[in-house]
Amino acid sequence: MALQQEKIYTIEDIYSLPDGQRAELIDGHIYNMAPPSTRHQLLISKLNQKISNYIDKKGGKCKVLPAPFAVFLNTDGRNYVEPDISVICNEDKLDEKGCNGAPDWIIEIVSPSTSSLDYGIKLFKYRTAGVREYWIINPATHTINVYDFEFERGTYQYNFEDNVPVCIYDDLTIQIAEFL
Repeated sequence: MALQQEKIYTIEDIYSLPDGQRAELIDGHIYNMAPPSTRHQLLISKLNQKISNYIDKKGGKCKVLPAPFAVFLNTDGRNYVEPDISVICNEDKLDEKGCNGAPDWIIEIVSPSTSSLDYGIKLFKYRTAGVREYWIINPATHTINVYDFEFERGTYQYNFEDNVPVCIYDDLTIQIAEFL
């Protein structure tokens, strides 16, 4: 008896979801997304503001884009994610649909339904796609995991009270506790 083959989904399947339904697509598998909590959204808002203000003050060219924002990690049509925050320094990657290729810095805020995805599948996927820096912020444990994929010198776990150094910017630190 032949084994049933698992369906491989594409970006077209994501676009055909009913209005209001959010999902991500990783290696052809759809991962539905629950609506974010108020705390989650407040953290995104404050982080977006802090990073954007820093870039503007420095006269930088990078763009800070909060979710929902489409990131197409590669061109195979089987990978579509919506990181909580994407920092993109190469404007050639941006078009009206989103970011084509790896952002320079991705921040994900963990919720109970995304924990295994953020710490496992996305960690691997972002690293192999060429993301330079990846933060996982966990409000339940008050921790921030920082992954410096570019130089491997700043991969640590921090607490919300710590001044967390940003690897792609030598003179930026962020303290999550100041946002709560």
